[in-house]
Amino acid sequence: MIRSVLVAAAILLGVTAVSAQQDIAEQQDKLMKTLARPMYGVLGRTVRGQSAYDQAAIDAALVQLEENVGKIANVFAVNPKEDVFGADYGSSQKIWQNKADFESKIPPVAKAIADAKGKIKDADSLKAAYTTINDRCNDCHETYRVKLK
Repeated sequence: MIRSVLVAAAILLGVTAVSAQQDIAEQQDKLMKTLARPMYGVLGRTVRGQSAYDQAAIDAALVQLEENVGKIANVFAVNPKEDVFGADYGSSQKIWQNKADFESKIPPVAKAIADAKGKIKDADSLKAAYTTINDRCNDCHETYRVKLK
């Protein structure tokens, strides 16, 4: 009887740990998608001519980016050791092997966004700002993001 209880407790503990790891991975994936919507869905589409230039949408996208970039360090504080099932991209284990370098990539992104706010007035200035912000994002993505599919 005691063995059965111990086995059940061990299984429950294992399931809880896996569930917690998946929750962390899902939070990380959700944050990256939250950042992708204004960056690629608004700014990127406008730069590529897929959406009409809309100053209010551009300004709102920059605000959303600014609000969420600051959350990256906290959301990636814990290594989930697994990726979200079905996700296109995941986090490289390099994040937790070189946490200081990973976190050093965040302030330049925030600065690029802050620098762009109030300076984008037309398609040309948007394209320049978008390139700068995207380059700062890619500084991290090239090292710390992995393609899963």
